[in-house]
Amino acid sequence: MKKLNKKTKLIIIILSIVIVLFIAYFYYYLNKTYNFIIPCIIKKITGLYCPGCGITRMIFSLMKLDFYQAFRYNPLLFLLFPIMLIFLIDFLIKWYKNKQNYLINKISKYNWITLLIIVLVYTILRNIPLFSFLLPTVLLLYII
Repeated sequence: MKKLNKKTKLIIIILSIVIVLFIAYFYYYLNKTYNFIIPCIIKKITGLYCPGCGITRMIFSLMKLDFYQAFRYNPLLFLLFPIMLIFLIDFLIKWYKNKQNYLINKISKYNWITLLIIVLVYTILRNIPLFSFLLPTVLLLYII
């Protein structure tokens, strides 16, 4: 496999960011104009909330800088979002500089297992009525 030079890598990174921002804006426009939301397949099939339920609305709230509502849509992913962003930025910087020791490779398997357990417990808890505060908030729009 041919190694990419730094200029090509930078172009790939910039194009990827532009494409993601374009898709996010287009989807945001569809949601705002036509109330278009991607349905959760797991919720439709099982009737249970998955750990990702509410993430689209969370991202839209973050785009509006409404952090409170973003937290209400998906508390776990809201709290994990900055950590994931740090990992992504670190990965892109190390990939750009041709360094092989990515931070993601240095995370121990115990940390991955802990994260998996946290996500599983969160998924179970958000489907128990006692922990209904973990469910994505439903905003009702009243037409007067």
